[in-house]
Amino acid sequence: MQFGNLGSLEQHGFARNRFWSIDQDPPPHPTNRGNKAFIDLILKPSEEDSKIWPHKYEFRLRVTLGPGGDLMLNSRIRNTNTDGKSFTFTFAYHTYLSVTDISEVRVEGLETLDYLDNLKDRERFTEQGDAITFESEVDKVYLGTPTKIAILDHERKRTFVLRKDGLPDAVVWNPWQKKAKAIPDFGDDEYKHMLCVQAACVETPITLKPGEEWRGRQELSAVPSSYCSGQLDPQKAQYGF
Repeated sequence: MQFGNLGSLEQHGFARNRFWSIDQDPPPHPTNRGNKAFIDLILKPSEEDSKIWPHKYEFRLRVTLGPGGDLMLNSRIRNTNTDGKSFTFTFAYHTYLSVTDISEVRVEGLETLDYLDNLKDRERFTEQGDAITFESEVDKVYLGTPTKIAILDHERKRTFVLRKDGLPDAVVWNPWQKKAKAIPDFGDDEYKHMLCVQAACVETPITLKPGEEWRGRQELSAVPSSYCSGQLDPQKAQYGF
C-alpha cells in the first residue's frame, strides 16, 4: 500500500510480504477468450497489520496468463472501514524484466516527460533523450505517462510492451554495479540482465472513502523487435493482423 519509502510503512509497504489467500470461487473472467488461465488472490488486514496501518480493506489481485505468454495483472482495492474513515495509498507493480544486456536496452514512450529522480532527492526534471538508455544507475518516476510503453532488447530481438490503466506514472529502475553488490538477494552482476519498468501511482496518492474501490491494470506482452512505440498494438505485431 506504499511505493518506496513515501509513507510511514516499511519499504514498499507490507502487501508484498504477506500471505494471500486464493479465491476458490472467483467471478468469471469478463474477456476469457483464447483459453486464458487466471487466479484471484485476496489480501485482507491481519491484527498485526492493523497495528501499523489501522484500516480495513480488501485487496484483490487477478493474475491472468494468455496462451501467447501475455501476463495481465488486475488489482482492486476497496475501503471496507466501518468507522467512516478514508485512507490514502500509493501503488506500483514491481515487474522485473529479464534482458540480455542492459547496455543494449532502450525504453520508448517516456521521452519529453517530467520525472522525479530518486537519486537526487526526488528532484523534478524533464527527459531530454529520444529514448531512455542505460549506462549507470537509474531510479526515476515518470509522471503522466502514456498507457503503453515499449522496452526494446536489441540483442534478443525482442520487445516487451507494457500496457496500463488507472496508473498514471511509471517507474524505471536498475541498481547498477555498486548498489547491486549491496542488495542481499541480488547477484553482483545481475544488474546487467534486468530492468524494472513498472506501472505506478506515486505523485498523486489514491484516496478511498468507505465503500469506494480503486482499480488498476498492467499487461505485459513480448513481441518481435521490429516493434516500436509508434505502433503499440502487440496483437498486430505478433500475429500479423
